Amino acid sequence: QVQLVESGGGLVQAGGSLRLSCAASGRTFSDLAMGWFRQAPGRERQFVAAISWSGSGITTNYADSVKGRFTISRDNAKNTVYLQMTSLRPEDTAVYYCAEDIFGLGGKNPSDYEYWGQGTQVSVPS
Repeated sequence: QVQLVESGGGLVQAGGSLRLSCAASGRTFSDLAMGWFRQAPGRERQFVAAISWSGSGITTNYADSVKGRFTISRDNAKNTVYLQMTSLRPEDTAVYYCAEDIFGLGGKNPSDYEYWGQGTQVSVPS
């Protein structure tokens, strides 16, 4: 049974930083692509970042709104993917979800991902 568990969310002032973690179990982690998405109240789930592994190395993708501020990384030994968030803004406020793509592509569409965590709240008051 695949399980994804996010942690690290919280309340942070604008300009601050947080690091989200997503621990995965139930599958060979290194073969997968992992993504982070977020969903604010009344809005659709939005792509944030993805990381995938291929023979040529690690590939990362970011939404334009977070480029230069967020960094996705993974520790295959710990079966964990991270999202380091810096220079946080009020518009980053959302529930953040990690997701697993068993086909290893790491796309930007939520439908590309087969498994999801329960989410962790990030709040950046204005």
